[in-house]
Amino acid sequence: MAACGTRRRRVSGPLGAAAVLVPMLAAVPTAAPAPREVAAAVAAPGARGAPALDGPAIDGPAPAVPGQAVRGEAARRGTVPIVVGHRGAPGHRPEHTLASYELAVRMRADYIEPDVVPTKDGHLVARHENEIGRTTDVARHPEFARRRTTKTIDGRKVTGWFTEDFTLAELRTLRAVERMPGLRPRNTRYDRRFRIPTVQEVVDLAGRLGRRHGRRVGIFPEVKHPTYFRSIGLPLEGRLAALLRRNGLNRPDGRVIVQSFEPAALRRLDRALNVTILQSIAPSGAPYDTVARGAGPTFDEMVTPEGLKEIGTYADWIAPEKGRVIPLRADGSLGTPTSLVPDAHAAGLKVAAYTFRDENRFLPADLRDGTAPGARGRALREYDLFYRTGIDGLFSDHPGTAVLARTRYLATEA
Repeated sequence: MAACGTRRRRVSGPLGAAAVLVPMLAAVPTAAPAPREVAAAVAAPGARGAPALDGPAIDGPAPAVPGQAVRGEAARRGTVPIVVGHRGAPGHRPEHTLASYELAVRMRADYIEPDVVPTKDGHLVARHENEIGRTTDVARHPEFARRRTTKTIDGRKVTGWFTEDFTLAELRTLRAVERMPGLRPRNTRYDRRFRIPTVQEVVDLAGRLGRRHGRRVGIFPEVKHPTYFRSIGLPLEGRLAALLRRNGLNRPDGRVIVQSFEPAALRRLDRALNVTILQSIAPSGAPYDTVARGAGPTFDEMVTPEGLKEIGTYADWIAPEKGRVIPLRADGSLGTPTSLVPDAHAAGLKVAAYTFRDENRFLPADLRDGTAPGARGRALREYDLFYRTGIDGLFSDHPGTAVLARTRYLATEA
């Protein structure tokens, strides 16, 4: 928790370098039984409890267990790359629902990632954005029609309904829907089945699932738009810090990794907490706190050796957009790795790239299968190429595919 200079503490791995190689134990407080919606979430409609995973997923312990060979770059670093269920498993269920998070864990993701935004009355809920028109059925609620408005969020005009204009009780009346129905039509069968979870409910779920599966399930909260929320009197950092302390999660063992694109928010969290910190890095532009103050680093400056050294004064990890690790060529095919991963390691930072998805729309041109945007392409090949760069982890909408690719990589890396 260093305010300047070299960061005083350093986490050796996502759950400690040695801990990655053994089954991970549950480590959050006992909570109430799982909600009924979660118990039914892993079964398709009418499936009588049979899981409909829609992808490669095997229940049970994570693959990084004693007896699994760890070779090559992973062996040299003494770690196994982590898989983060990005918003849960939104390639299979509507994002940021308890159903999505549970499925990610069943697919053996090491972490689940709730994006953190506030309600009007100060509760923290899990939504990718504070605008909820695309991810809930709020438009079907006439009682909230007048709440639709236009705001400026991080310098951009956004029209819709916003979490900060609703109390938690009001948000409880809404249900989640698929954000990309055209691309993921199968997910729409789960529309309006699940409510918006609080971050506390996500923490509780991780504890229950950790005990059930005999391994630790990590939490990877992202602080969204911290400059904006601070400007309207709903700062996120203190609320998140208090929640982690209440749950016994303020510890530097990697069970919680807190992330944001804004370094000012991360510095505040670094001073307030004793947890792992991750600096997210977009493909272009600058963090909004830099824009708002008219001073500070751009994202391009962050990935220079000097910028990485500065990040190391308040953070343990970076999360670059995957194109900064392996950029695309002019024809859209996957190119040659940059020096970012070794540069970050030289600065004492770990690297988790984002965001990996199975659909053609999100794959390099040379790894697509056909022309349909929603068709599954050669995602396993993309994962393999990225694992071989030496990344320490990645974020995936399809964590089952990411885990399968990791298992193959660890078995074949020479």
